[in-house]
Formats: sequence, C-alpha cells, structure tokens
Amino acid sequence: MEGSGESGSGKTGPGEPGSGKTGSGVRGPGGRGQGCRSQGPGGPGSGRVLEVSGQAAGGVRAHLGQCVRVLDGRGWQVLAAAPTGVLTGLDLGAARGQALEIGSRPSPKDVAVLRRLGRLARRADVVHAHGLRAGALAALALGRRRGRARLVVTLHNLPVGSRTTRALGEVLERVVARRADLVLAVSPDLAERARHRGARAVGLAVVPAPAAPPPTGGGGAEEVWGDGRRLLTVARLAPQKGLDLLLDTAGILRERVADGTCPPLGWVVAGDGPGWRAARERVRAEDLPVRLVGRREDAPALMGASDLVVLTSLWEGQPLTLQEALRAGAAVVATDVGGTALTARGGALLVAPGARALADAVTGLLSEPAALESARARAAAAAATLPGEADLAAQLTEALGPGTPPHATGSSRCYVGVP
Repeated sequence: MEGSGESGSGKTGPGEPGSGKTGSGVRGPGGRGQGCRSQGPGGPGSGRVLEVSGQAAGGVRAHLGQCVRVLDGRGWQVLAAAPTGVLTGLDLGAARGQALEIGSRPSPKDVAVLRRLGRLARRADVVHAHGLRAGALAALALGRRRGRARLVVTLHNLPVGSRTTRALGEVLERVVARRADLVLAVSPDLAERARHRGARAVGLAVVPAPAAPPPTGGGGAEEVWGDGRRLLTVARLAPQKGLDLLLDTAGILRERVADGTCPPLGWVVAGDGPGWRAARERVRAEDLPVRLVGRREDAPALMGASDLVVLTSLWEGQPLTLQEALRAGAAVVATDVGGTALTARGGALLVAPGARALADAVTGLLSEPAALESARARAAAAAATLPGEADLAAQLTEALGPGTPPHATGSSRCYVGVP
C-alpha cells in the first residue's frame, strides 16, 4: 500500500522535511507574517514543506512538479508525497519524492494513509495539498492540535459525476474549507465555492504556462489533416472535456460544409482516455469530419500548424492546453467555463458550452480570413501576459509563510489574480 520509494530527477535531495538541507534563512517582515517575504540574493525561502497529492495527471500533476521545483530552487526543504504513478517520471528538481498511495475514492486503506501522512506532517512547517482528496486527508491528519503545520490546499477540480460523488465532494470541500489556513483555487467558481463552504482565506492559484518545448520545426505536423481547414482539439477523452459536445458540433459543421455555408474542414482530436472507443464508433456511424489520432507528444507543433484550436470542455480550471495554444499563436475558440476566461486573457473567442454556439464561432472565423488573423494576433498578445514561475514563486512565498496572508481575499502584490 504505502511504498517508500523515491521518484524525481535522481539527484541527491534534502530528504524528508527537517532532515538535512537548510534554506537561506531570509526573515519575514517583523515576524508577523504580513506581506511577501523579502527576496534576498541567496534565495527567498526557508522552512520545511510537505507537498501532497492524490491521483493526478495532466495539468494537476504538472502543477505539483512546478511547486516542488520552485520551492526547492528557492531554499525550502521540500518532500513530495504522492502515489507512485504520479511521482514516476515527474521532474522534482533536487527535491525528494516519497510514495503515498492516496486513492481516487474512499477506501479502508485511507486509515494507513492518514497515519503515514500524520508522521510526515509532524516534520513539516507547512503542508501544501493538491486536490480535494489530498486536502481533506491532510486536514484530518493534522487535526486541530496547537502548533500543527500550516495547511494550504490548492483546489484543482470541480466535483463532478453521480449524485453520490458530488455529495461526497461537498463533504470534502467543507473539511478543507473549515480546516485549511488558506485555500487556493484554480478558477473563480472554485474560489466562490470555498468561501461559501466557510474558508477563512481564499485566493486564485497561479498556474504558470508549461515550459516551452525545444523547437522541432513542425515537420510532418500537417500530415495528420487531409484537405480543408485544420481544426484541432488536444484533450483527454473524458466527460469533463465535452467530447459529446465536440461531436455534436462536428455534426453541425458537416451539414454546413455540405450546403456551402462553411469551408471544408478536418477536425483532429489528439488525446486518449476512456471515451476513445465510443467516440470512434460515433465518428464512423455519423460520418463526422473528425480524426482521432491518440496522444501526441508534438501538440505544440500541431497547434502551430492548425487553422483553429477548439476547446469544448464542460469545465476547466486554468487549462494548460489553452496556454500552449496561446503561446503557439493559434486562433482559439473555447467554451466559457470555469477558469477559461481567466486563462485566456482576451486571447480566445469564448462561447457558451453549446454545439450551435461553437459551430457559429468556428464558421465565422473560418469564413473570414481577416477575423482569423485577428484571432491569432490576440492569442500572441495574450501569451505575452501568461504567468511564469516567478509569479508562482511570489505566491507560494507568501502563502506558505507564517500566519494567514492578509491579502488573501483582496488585491495583493504576491497573489496574482486574486479577486
């Protein structure tokens, strides 16, 4: 159940919090925990941080790695505790990873996880948990004892699924809201939910754009399309990503191409997941202009070669796919859900999550070359304003410091984008 293996870059790291590597010793302002910590030349951080995650993939897993690397690079002692599958291959910089097998749903094994998490947390000054399951387990493991580690929880996803799943999610939300010293949310609606559940300090999480991949020249990217305009969606094939909505939209576009009101097009969907087989069957049955190409490592090159990137999600936090599309200078149409508008920064055409609204937006851009060029220009301009690791470092430095950040529910130099 609970392995003790390490994962990461393989470099010699600080070990568990409190067991070796020391930070730069930079002091906070007057010891009162107000404002940002000073940024000395030797590194801004000091202290022992336990980063905790449950099952995670995609953007959540990437953000965990970003937080670990940023903190470790600034002098904090960091240990990442997460399931083996999350840690394997994840770049942790020089920090250490330790297996903590938090499952995706409640289990009798949670008792052992709580005990293990409690032992790890006693050696930390701060516990930073990612997601509802990890956040609630961390809150229960820490308890309400005096002198416990400070608890910061980043909420990455909206509870979705069956009525039972949603009800359980609401219970976990209340546990996190009432026990965390600070809740960071990846979208405004998650932040509002946390406030409604009783959270005392809430901010919007800074999610930096992923590191730009090395240039590949884009050779061969165009080959995934046939003739016509090139549409692209990069997403995990799961309900949250709106795969049925995508296929409904493709059906409307097929009819418009047939009657001459939309240019001929091909829609490539790059990604894998549980919805792949059903999507393939529907594409064949309805003769949709959609090609499923599976997971691709050259997604940025595909974005650069496309005429239009389309996001059909039913909910998003701060989608890394959208950040990648903006950085590629691609024209983007996206559903206006969750934190998509926050991430787009004016660089995407946002529409209601409906097939006709999406089809109208796609048709309008593909039919007007000037509108398409304008959309590309807006994307490039928005990309220049995307947050980076320095913004994440500023937020974490304040969030993980002693005391509740005084600006967590107002404007702040350190809390980029806090409402």
